[in-house]
Amino acid sequence: MNFLSITWDPSLGIDLGFFIIRWYSLMFVAAFIMGLRLMKKIYIRENIHLEKLDTLFMYTFIAMLVGMRFGEVFFYSWDYYKNNLLEIILPIKRASGETAIFGLIEGWKFTGYTGFASHGAAIAIILAMYWYSRKHLNKSLLFILDRMSIVCALGAAFVRIGNFFNSEIYGKPTGSNFGVIFKNSDAEMLPRHPTQLYEALCYLILFYILWKFYWKSDKKEKTGFLFGVFMIGLWSARFFIEFFKEAQVDGREDWIFSLNTGQVLSIPLILIGLWLMLRKTKAS
Repeated sequence: MNFLSITWDPSLGIDLGFFIIRWYSLMFVAAFIMGLRLMKKIYIRENIHLEKLDTLFMYTFIAMLVGMRFGEVFFYSWDYYKNNLLEIILPIKRASGETAIFGLIEGWKFTGYTGFASHGAAIAIILAMYWYSRKHLNKSLLFILDRMSIVCALGAAFVRIGNFFNSEIYGKPTGSNFGVIFKNSDAEMLPRHPTQLYEALCYLILFYILWKFYWKSDKKEKTGFLFGVFMIGLWSARFFIEFFKEAQVDGREDWIFSLNTGQVLSIPLILIGLWLMLRKTKAS
């Protein structure tokens, strides 16, 4: 028996009576507020007009939500969504016999958007930053990715803390002193690795390293270096922590070479990071 394990049974969020502000949503808001404050400092240092921050926020927010959603659909859950296409774009699910969407529409219930994938977010944000850098900054894609990687590392930590509040993306059973019993989940009531917190800690360390590189060294002048560090640090952490996670897709626990989906998708991103760090660079 693991006497040091804790039971995690948080409330859904802040109940306003007519609406619940979920902790996961608050983590997203916190990530964006902190990200904007940090990017403002960077833009001031780079002598970039601050009104361009509003556009950056819009591009990042939309790209992240769309990318995370489509990443979940196509990387992890296509077998389900190919037969439920409407649920890809609308926050609803079939619920036969129920009148559940605000008491108006039978056969469906409002669920909010559930299911997001960070790999999809990474791809979508890179594409959005390409358009943003060309249309609004007149600088290279890697210039903005170097700087965005700093705040993205911090944002990723907030997201994983949100996953912890939601009792999702939890780890495998453990007899160690780090076990957490997630009561608000579909898992058996066994102590499990709090892999959300493992990742959050790794991302906070990565944020600190990138922030120091930017302000205390000349690494920001080497185009692509900071983004390379980000890619290696974030996706390497994801790769190794996946060994402690429950597989997110049934049947893909040992998908390719005994690696699961998250690990397979992380490998090319780590290699891109290595290439960016090791290639001959020029000043941005």
